[in-house]
Amino acid sequence: MNTTESQLIDGFGRKIDYIRLSVTDRCDFRCVYCMAEEMQFLPRAKILSLEELTTLSEAFVELGVKRIRLTGGEPLVRQGMVGLIEHIAALPGLDEVTLTTNGSQLHRLAQPLADAGLKRLNISLDSLKAERFAALTRRDKLADVLNGIDHAVAAGFERIKLNAVIMKGRNDDEVLDLLHYAQDRGIDISYIEEMPLGTISEHDRKEVYCSSDEVREIIQQQQDLLPSAEVTGGPSRYFRTPGRNTRVGFISPHSHNFCSSCNRLRITAEGQLLLCLGRENAVDLRGLMRRYPGEKERLKQAIRDAVQHKPEQHLFAQDDAPQVLRFMNMTGG
Repeated sequence: MNTTESQLIDGFGRKIDYIRLSVTDRCDFRCVYCMAEEMQFLPRAKILSLEELTTLSEAFVELGVKRIRLTGGEPLVRQGMVGLIEHIAALPGLDEVTLTTNGSQLHRLAQPLADAGLKRLNISLDSLKAERFAALTRRDKLADVLNGIDHAVAAGFERIKLNAVIMKGRNDDEVLDLLHYAQDRGIDISYIEEMPLGTISEHDRKEVYCSSDEVREIIQQQQDLLPSAEVTGGPSRYFRTPGRNTRVGFISPHSHNFCSSCNRLRITAEGQLLLCLGRENAVDLRGLMRRYPGEKERLKQAIRDAVQHKPEQHLFAQDDAPQVLRFMNMTGG
C-alpha cells in the first residue's frame, strides 16, 4: 500500500493518528460536569457491538492510526472489555491501546487489562475528600476508586495518569493534595478545564471556571514546574517537578486551545464519527457498517472522505451557552 494512502491527512495538513473510541454511553457515576442525575441511555441495539468496535479499530489502524484510546461513559461497565483490548492490542502497526476510566472497576480488572496488552491508563479523580467526591460524582465511591488506583499501580502499566477537572470553589483547594497523591505513587496527573458540553443545571460553568494558568500558579506557590517536551498523543502540555517522576499536565480547551496540532478523531458509542470535540458535525459509521457488512474498504473510504471536513478549530467560549448539546458521556471522553 502507498504510504500516503495509509495515512489520514485532513484539509489543514494535520496527520490523524489517534482515535478515541467510546464503547458505551453508560456509567456508574453521574459526574456533575459530564451528565445529568437522571439519564436516558441508548438502547443496546444502537450501541456498536464488540465486533463492530473491532472492525472500526482494524480500519483505522490500516489508515495509519497509531493510538487507540477506549472511553465511555465508563468503559469497564461493559462486558467483554478485556477480550476487546487483547484483540486491538495485537493489531499490526498499532503502537498502543489505552483506556480512560473512573476507576470504580479497577480493583477486579487492573491486572487482567494489563495482561491483555493495555499500556497506559487514565483515571478520573477530582477529589480526595469523600463527601466532596460524592457530591461531584453523585456516588459515594471514593474508597473504591482509591482501591482501584492501588491495584492499577501494582499491575505494572507503563504509565498511569490521573485526570482532575478543576472548578473554582468546588475543588480548586485540592490542586496540591491531588499532586502530592500522584507524586507519592509515581504516577502522572493532568488538570483539566471544564468543557462546555451538554446543558447542565447543577452549577454555572462561568462561575466555577478555573483556568490552567490559575492551577499552575497554585502549584508554583509550593513547587517549581519545569516545561517538558514530552507528549503522549493527547492534548496535555506537560511539566516536571524537580526530583519527581510525576509528569504534570494541563488540558486547556479554553485558555490555550490545541486545535492547530489536533491529531485525533472521536467515535461515539453509537458509531458517530466526530470530527471535532466542539462541533456537532458527524458521520454515521454504524449505519454504513450495518448497511454494508464486511465491506471494510468502503468503511475506510468513508473515513478518508470525512477527515477532509475536519474543522480548523472548535468554538468554545466560556461566556456563551454550550454550542454542543450532547453530554460528555455521549462524546467518548
